[in-house]
Amino acid sequence: MPFLELSLRCRAADETRLETALEDLGALSVSLLDAADAENEKAILEPGVGELPLWPEITLLALFPEGTHEALLLHALEAYDPKLDLSSASFRVVEDQDWERAWMDQFAPMRFGERTWIVPWNLETPPEAEDGAIVRLDPGLAFGSGTHPTTALCLQWLDSLDLAGKTVLDFGCGSGILALAALKLGAANAVGVDNDPQALAASLDNAERNGVGERLQVFAPDDEPAARYPVVVANILASALDALAELLAARVAPGGGIALSGILHGQETALIERYATWFDGLEAVRLDDWMRITGRRRA
Repeated sequence: MPFLELSLRCRAADETRLETALEDLGALSVSLLDAADAENEKAILEPGVGELPLWPEITLLALFPEGTHEALLLHALEAYDPKLDLSSASFRVVEDQDWERAWMDQFAPMRFGERTWIVPWNLETPPEAEDGAIVRLDPGLAFGSGTHPTTALCLQWLDSLDLAGKTVLDFGCGSGILALAALKLGAANAVGVDNDPQALAASLDNAERNGVGERLQVFAPDDEPAARYPVVVANILASALDALAELLAARVAPGGGIALSGILHGQETALIERYATWFDGLEAVRLDDWMRITGRRRA
């Protein structure tokens, strides 16, 4: 059965209202893409803690049942919120297909650092990864698969550490990919924190798939027990990293390491100054347009 797809560009500030309107009008699904790179369907960030990971301009793709009247749909959107800009709206008919399979087929095993491999659960482990730290992930979950530079930067950092016997905090865990990588790299336990219940469920499901379910705990931010960890990674937005700086600093044990990502190039200087209150040796590493900041908690 074919579907009617509505494509619409909007500002990040309008996304929540527009997505709510689309869902209320019967959208079967709503996907968010970077409007500056709408052809790249992998340009999806892991959900942040406290806010959505959005770009300055977004392309929304909404699927509606076959036979949905285009003009009536636009009229209903305008009536729902007259302030919405619908000038970029366009429609096309898309044929039905195995969406999960089409999504998974875009992915291949990926290596990060010296040891870490992310392998889609439906693919064979490549021979060169046999002795590595292998995380098998369901790429059908829209919570991060390692393809985005922010995730890649964090995976590379974890790969460089000696995690044997340590407990790692993954703040803004999304799919749990960073926590799972830490466990596969030798961490004794990991804790994931996220404000999205679906992300927490995805993290636990992925942990079970990887045989480390008993070593991962997940919490909503309000339920997270106060503790200090030798390793903390937070892959969220720069604004959230700024707002949560005191909390994140309190989670790192003296002498422990922290990695902060989800930071656009140009935002790192202010964050380094912010975290210098608690951390030494702060440095930034760039991948494409994204930055990672690492540092050591002052004793």
